Amino acid sequence: MKKFLLFVFLLASLQISAQEKPGNQQFWENLKKHCGKAYEGENLTPSENDPFSGKKLVMHVVDCGEDFIHIPFFVGDDKSRTWVLTMENELIKLKHDHRHEDGSEDKITQYGGIASNTGMAGIQVFPSDQETADLIPYASNNVWWITLDETSFTYNLRRIGSDRFFSVKFDLTKEVESPGPAWGW
Repeated sequence: MKKFLLFVFLLASLQISAQEKPGNQQFWENLKKHCGKAYEGENLTPSENDPFSGKKLVMHVVDCGEDFIHIPFFVGDDKSRTWVLTMENELIKLKHDHRHEDGSEDKITQYGGIASNTGMAGIQVFPSDQETADLIPYASNNVWWITLDETSFTYNLRRIGSDRFFSVKFDLTKEVESPGPAWGW
């Protein structure tokens, strides 16, 4: 009887784990729950010559489709940055869309990376892709990662082999007013 109960327990455990979605799908669905909402953030890594210092930081999960999520990242009055997440071949890709105030693309734009695996529901990691290495050779060792939980969203950058580290954390428990559309969107 004990062996039978153990077998039933193991079979039920396998069925439950087989029904679980991969980490990237859970991450994607949890992020999409914030579509249309804006949140204020703080720079966790301020430095002496920090261009973010003293400026209001806001992210706005503005546009969510089946395979894309657009998140403008506002730094004070600067609306030049948008994080573009896309689902490609069942993996998440992160690109940085940089625009001028007139909407034209910056000469350094569309850099980023694609997750090397499905990751976890609370974190996705994006090593620099070849397009980034070609566009910005010194950024070929960049690794970006985004964490997401019930209360916060963090965007992080580490340049492997250097002291370069940037992290900004947004409070998902308090919505704020969006500064409007990002430049070019």
